[in-house]
This record gives sequence, structure tokens and C-alpha cells, in this order.
Amino acid sequence: MFKYRDTEGFYEVLVNRHLKNNNIKFREFFRVNIQQFDFLLSMVENEITLPPSNRNKKPISPAEKLAITLRYLATGESMRSLSFGFRVNYSYISVIIKITLAALKTKLIPIFMPDTKTINFMSKAAEFSYKWNFPNCISAIDGKHIRIRCPSKSGSLYRNYKDFFSIVLLAMVDANYKFIAVDIGSFGKEGDSGIFLKSNMGKQILNRSFGFPEECALPGSNKVVPHVIVGDEAFRLDKHIMKPYTKKTATADKTKAIFNYRLSRARRVTENAFGLLSQVFRIFYQPIHLKTSTCDDLIWVACCLHNMLREGYLEKNKNPYYEYEPEQTPPTDNIISFSRSGGFSNAEGFGVRETFKSFFNNEGAVSWQNDL
Repeated sequence: MFKYRDTEGFYEVLVNRHLKNNNIKFREFFRVNIQQFDFLLSMVENEITLPPSNRNKKPISPAEKLAITLRYLATGESMRSLSFGFRVNYSYISVIIKITLAALKTKLIPIFMPDTKTINFMSKAAEFSYKWNFPNCISAIDGKHIRIRCPSKSGSLYRNYKDFFSIVLLAMVDANYKFIAVDIGSFGKEGDSGIFLKSNMGKQILNRSFGFPEECALPGSNKVVPHVIVGDEAFRLDKHIMKPYTKKTATADKTKAIFNYRLSRARRVTENAFGLLSQVFRIFYQPIHLKTSTCDDLIWVACCLHNMLREGYLEKNKNPYYEYEPEQTPPTDNIISFSRSGGFSNAEGFGVRETFKSFFNNEGAVSWQNDL
């Protein structure tokens, strides 16, 4: 069966003969269009090319290796299923995926996940104010437990509070659903506040080295507040991190309920981003069965490809590269939120939150918020 890969495999029969002549179907199959596929191939071709040898006179081409990897991300098919389609031994497919993901991660991160010091956070704040009616907000933050198969001899390291095995993805998202910064690889058993505190972004935010813009007045007001990141109950309240009031206090106070509504409206960009990520890359619809280091690479690459697709959509302002399938809901069993228990609050954070609450109930009020 494998001897006839050149004439009967997916890459020759389906991709070369049909999909390359139809950009829409190519996009549905790989989740990237032909130009993006060629762009990715040009970056990793040298790293994943093997020279001919006496043992293997015609090695698998780098284009086929990239095709196998993207198809695995797009569908989450088993190695054996991909083996029958691409006519490559299933044990070698795992090697191909590992090598290709490592190469893609190295090349894509500097382009689509640059250092936060190079980001213009003032423009991010303007987008949040215009699109989501939350001024002085530079991003939203959230974390997800991504389901994996139990790693060998790992004990309870990866077992989370929902009693399955997971790796943690902590992400900051802008107003256009693009990932600004991510932290990947924490053990599922770790507490949510601890994950944030030990992450690079958490350390930078709390020691004031993250690069927040200068404090400025809210629109149409003389209230001066710092620029903030919005999150849910899992995070600690801080000068630069806003979280909602507790449900009990918000129920008793309409002004606090309005603040919670405005914050949740801005914070939902994280849920939308994770939803798009899982809808496009269906590998997140089942437990990922890879070594943990390779699983980390896979999540990094998926986040970078998500940003690439978002940039393409925003530039063209037409249809996204892969549309939602409304009959299928996001994988709530495989990508779950942090538990709702934040860390210690910061005294400055209470004052900043009160200022935002006052603004949202006075100068910054929007007409529909009183319909709650």
C-alpha cells in the first residue's frame, strides 16, 4: 500500500489533482488557502526536508509533511486514519507531526505572536472602546484547560478540578479576537491563580513591567484611570486587572450589575477567540494524544495560525477562511474554563473598579444597558 503513495495517496490524487484548482475546497480541507499553505511551506521547507539515501531513495516531500500536519490539526484524525489516506506508515506520521510542529512554532511565533513590548496598546485600547464600549482596556484575559490523554508516569500532575487530564492555555486577546500573548504548558492540577502568578505575563503585569500606556481620562469625563485588562472571577483584582463584582453584591446593587455587564461584554472576546480556535482546528474536539512537549507545540502553532487567519479576514473584510458550522457547539468537554476562584485582591484595584463603575453609570452609560 505504501509503495504507491506517489500515485494513490491523498496528496497526489486529491490535493494536486483537485484541491489546488479550487481555493474554497482547499481551504475547507486544510483551513488555510493555497497562498497561506505556500507561505508556511516556504518557512519550514529546509527544516523538514530529508535528502535521498540508499535506504530511502525518494523521501516524503516537505509539502506532504505539512499537508499531513495541517490535516491533523484541522480534523484531529487518528494517526492510523491519516496513514490510510496519505499512504504513510502511522508510526512515522507521529514523527512527521512532531518535527513539523516544532519547525512551525519556531518560525511562526516571531511573526504572529511578537513580544508585547512591540505592540501599540493605545490602538488596542481604542479598538476596545469603539467595538466593545470599554475604554482604557487593552485586552481580555482567560484560561482554558485543554484535554489530553494521560501522559505516561505523570501521576496526578495533569489531572484538573473536573477530573480529566489537561494542559493549561492562558491567553490575552484583543478586540479582534487575536491572541496578543499566551502561556502554555502548566499542569492541569495547578490552581488557577497560581498559573497566572507564575506565567511570564502575570509576573510582568503585577510588577508593572508589562508596558501599559500612561493613565488617561475616560472619554467625556475627568476621571483618570490606568489602562486595564479584563478577566473573570478566576483572576485577582488589581490596578491593571478588572474582574466582576460577586453575583451576590451585583444582585443587590444595579450599578454593580451594570459594571458586570459592561465588563462581560468586553471579556467575551476571549470566549469568541477560543470558540473560533476550536471550530477551525478540530483537534480540540477530542483528547490530544501526543507527548506533552509536542502538545505544547501544537497549541502554540494553532494560536499562531489563528492569528494568521484573523489577519487575513480583517484585511479582506469578507468571509472568514473557515466558517462556523452552527449545528456543532464548541467542545465544552475538552476546553473548559478555570474554576471561579481568584487570588488576593489589590487595594488599588478596588478604587479603579469603583471609578469604572461610576463612569459606566453616568458619563459612559449606553442606552441598552438599562434593559438588564
